[in-house]
Amino acid sequence: MLHVNELTYRIGVRLLFEAATVHIAAGQRVGLVGRNGAGKTTLFKLILGELQPDGGSLSLRPRIKVGSVSQETPPGERSLLDCVLAADRELAALNQELTSATDGHRIAELHERLDAIGGRDAPARAGAILAGLGFTADVQDRPVGEYSGGWRMRVALAGALFAKPDLLLLDEPTNHLDLEATLWLESHLASYPGTLIIISHDRDILNKAVNRIVHIDQTRLVPYAGNYDRFERTRREKMDLQAKSLTKQLEQRRRMQSFVDRFRAKASKARQAQSRLKMLERMEPVAAIVEDTAVVFDFPDPDPLSPPLLTLEDGEAGYGGPPVLRGLSLRIDMDDRIALLGANGNGKSTLAKVLSGRLKPTAGEMRRSPKLKVGYFAQHQTDELDVAGTPLSHMAKIMPMATETKVRAHLGRFGFGQDRAEVKVGSLSGGEKARLLFALMSRDAPHVMILDEPTNHLDIDSREALIAALNAYDGAVILISHDPHLIELTADRLWLVEGGTCLPYDGDMDDYRRLLLDAARAARRAAKPDKAVKRDKAADRKAAADARAQLAPLRKAVKDAESLIAKLTNELDTLESQLADPGLYGGDPAKVSALQKRRADLGKSLDSAETLWIEAQQAIEKLQS
Repeated sequence: MLHVNELTYRIGVRLLFEAATVHIAAGQRVGLVGRNGAGKTTLFKLILGELQPDGGSLSLRPRIKVGSVSQETPPGERSLLDCVLAADRELAALNQELTSATDGHRIAELHERLDAIGGRDAPARAGAILAGLGFTADVQDRPVGEYSGGWRMRVALAGALFAKPDLLLLDEPTNHLDLEATLWLESHLASYPGTLIIISHDRDILNKAVNRIVHIDQTRLVPYAGNYDRFERTRREKMDLQAKSLTKQLEQRRRMQSFVDRFRAKASKARQAQSRLKMLERMEPVAAIVEDTAVVFDFPDPDPLSPPLLTLEDGEAGYGGPPVLRGLSLRIDMDDRIALLGANGNGKSTLAKVLSGRLKPTAGEMRRSPKLKVGYFAQHQTDELDVAGTPLSHMAKIMPMATETKVRAHLGRFGFGQDRAEVKVGSLSGGEKARLLFALMSRDAPHVMILDEPTNHLDIDSREALIAALNAYDGAVILISHDPHLIELTADRLWLVEGGTCLPYDGDMDDYRRLLLDAARAARRAAKPDKAVKRDKAADRKAAADARAQLAPLRKAVKDAESLIAKLTNELDTLESQLADPGLYGGDPAKVSALQKRRADLGKSLDSAETLWIEAQQAIEKLQS
């Protein structure tokens, strides 16, 4: 489907790719990962032909359809449904021609082609995708212009999914989605019929929707079989083995060099010294481990306060009209870790503003500790930053009584060292701007931190660093996020904002996922006649029975492949250790040749085993979807 061969690309003097090579086969679902700034979006632009490489090539299978989410929001006068239908250009062109065609033979050809590409059920498919992304059936005829930019980007995403291109490129598709739409998208992409390449910092979507990872590592493209968790585990094992091999080789080189230095001038040992010198010259150096710079988050701990920090009894909240939320009876203590669940538009951000003090309740009684300090983070605050200012100037402005040393020390808690503290905000990455907002928000060591979608511009490593920092922080955390991984690892209480109020949710995130999926199925069935519902239930039971019968041998194949991969990997590691021994090359050349041949055979067997694992896993995922 896609071949990247010896790709080289520079932005100015900065080298993004050098001799980068990877092959992506048809039907693979690939997660493209790497640190912010590594070149993920640039690679997409190279694939789409928007940029040209400085060296090497990118080749696509002839006559395939490549799709991506347009960065331009759909025009405002069209309905949501029409915008999505228009994304399939062939379908739109056929329907347009059908309205004016008069020749009977041509009309028959048009209908035949529409049937072949599923044109008859196109409105139903488009409506189902829109519903999955949060647009209920009763709003799909509304003009796109009634919606904000974030919601319009959902429509653009729906169009890309509806068009079903042979190769679909998605760059951070969950950024504009709430948790409910994100869970639907995970399920939808896991059964995508074409080839998919997705850039995402959402660990869950990389675990559930992809079956291969391509890592941008030091200007190269490095492929890994399996999902993100498997990639992370395999890469760590590879780095550990590389570190051990490097240590061992350095020690061997030290011993041989010491022998050469001691006996080079001694006649009786000169030949042995020369032999070891030649071994040193022939020895292939093991590459040194190059770790990316660690991401830093370190929230200052607040002074302790007696509980409760805040209570709200029978509260209401709104913006001058009918209340958005009512019946709010809540309490927050220092050790609380609370995640707010609920679809966008249900009032999560409104509740966050009330708790932060940015919005006063219109009814009820709110009591706050007199010394309570609240930190509030929201992504839209990046628009309020002065692009001509620097992190240092922003921080100094809100810490007027602090010395420059103290200001810099606080910035250092969030990864702004000497080199980045004086860079203009306009030149900072999205992740760096988010870290600056964290620094600004926490400068007074707040007792409560309210975080509204804190991870939108953070890469996976930054998200893991944020999780560690939140778990180490001594104050309370109120979290709104579409990232289930973040919620699961930081929140110990869930509040559900739904139906105009907020109540504790007794289940966990798995329970909430099931609740959403059950609600979606119920909504789809409610829209069908009773007979159709009965047929669906019977068909569901039969499909489930068929799937169970097919799953058993596939699961056995996965288990067998994993066992074989582990065995081959262990044997290959042992063989690599033997081949890394310099003493081996002073003996029988036939033995060296045999070991090298065995290494090549093991490599091929390992590739075959991984291919079997991928194929069985894909079959399982297809059945389960």
